[in-house]
Amino acid sequence: MKKVAFYTLGCKLNFSETSTIARSFEGEGFQRVDFSETADIYVINTCSVTENADKRFKTIVKQAQKTNAEAFVAAVGCYAQLKPEELADVEGVDLVLGATEKFKITDYLNDLTKNEIGEVHSCEIEEADFYVGSYAIGDRTRAFLKVQDGCDYKCTYCTIPLARGISRSDTLANVLKNASEIAAKGIKEIVLTGVNIGDYGKGEFGNKKHEHTFFDLVRALDRVEGVHRLRISSIEPNLLKNETIDFVANSKSFVPHFHIPLQSGSDKILKLMRRRYLTNLYVDRVARIKKAMPHACIGVDVIVGFPGETDEDFLHTYHFLNELGVSYLHVFTYSERDNTLAAEMEGIVPKHIRNKRSKMLRGLSVKKRRAFYESQLGCKRTVLFEGENKAGYIHGFTENYVKVKAPWDPGLVNTLHEVELTTIDEDGLVRFAFVEEKIMA
Repeated sequence: MKKVAFYTLGCKLNFSETSTIARSFEGEGFQRVDFSETADIYVINTCSVTENADKRFKTIVKQAQKTNAEAFVAAVGCYAQLKPEELADVEGVDLVLGATEKFKITDYLNDLTKNEIGEVHSCEIEEADFYVGSYAIGDRTRAFLKVQDGCDYKCTYCTIPLARGISRSDTLANVLKNASEIAAKGIKEIVLTGVNIGDYGKGEFGNKKHEHTFFDLVRALDRVEGVHRLRISSIEPNLLKNETIDFVANSKSFVPHFHIPLQSGSDKILKLMRRRYLTNLYVDRVARIKKAMPHACIGVDVIVGFPGETDEDFLHTYHFLNELGVSYLHVFTYSERDNTLAAEMEGIVPKHIRNKRSKMLRGLSVKKRRAFYESQLGCKRTVLFEGENKAGYIHGFTENYVKVKAPWDPGLVNTLHEVELTTIDEDGLVRFAFVEEKIMA
């Protein structure tokens, strides 16, 4: 039996698509193995969001070749769509597949003989107008369910529309079918993923007609039998409507956790980025969530060092976030991407200043998370325990995304327990006491 191994760079959406591609290999009689093991084919699902993801690709190819110099190496995904020739020129790469071809990868495999030069199959991105549904099952406790792909927004720093094409959605019926399949496997939590999931509904029938909205999706998923938890991964502030917030607050399955990209606390920079909101709308969204769910966890994406960002603009962002009732930050250091408007802008911020600003916001994130965790001590929450033994401890997450730890106990894996959060450990994770030994699910 031929063996195949996968490596995924980037977002949860990429992980869900890797899983779908892996299932297509298994359907063709391949055995899936870990990337560190000897395989006949290594498939690398690439990312184009940051410069670091670009650089890591070569390292991963070398890692595969070190394990098996004769193995066939294929590159798929966003970077493969944007720069196929560049990837094909990397020593050891045999096949490069773009946005529409990646789901048909087994069709491109003949005798698995290594190629002198990487073979490229990459469409014009305008042709990426059909939808392929997918989901990933991570550590048996959580699944990433793709509901939408592509983006019609024109943010000046972003290559995603060039890499993934127009906004399009899965049919509601297929999303519900996939959710039921996941629940039937005994998985307790589903995380909704996509490029711009708040835009769900657009392209559901191959056109721009909106029969369903994101709110329709949320309401329908809440009724799926066997799903214990549903989590919204990331949603644009202008697409997170009051009706969705209010529904989640009273939902059977949706958890009080939102991840809302901000990118900058300066309206000047938001306009340069061509974001579709200003800071006052963001403040309103956070206030609405906190009013409906005071214990909700709110995560924020923020970019530092965007062209034109002065010290004053950055400090405005820092103070804006410091005063906002959010729980943690995902900080991205701006990096120039080819074929974006931002790459041509004036006011380039030197790399060392970008790094300094990034470090300051990462420090703020640590403080924010600590303060949020402290606010939860003494509260009763439900924990879903994960499946990995990490240095003698088992970890888990509450519904509102507090990370807890306890001595390793395999009997806790993939179970839900009611606990009382008691103390914060030296590593920043939370200890707890069981409210009841009875397993809830």
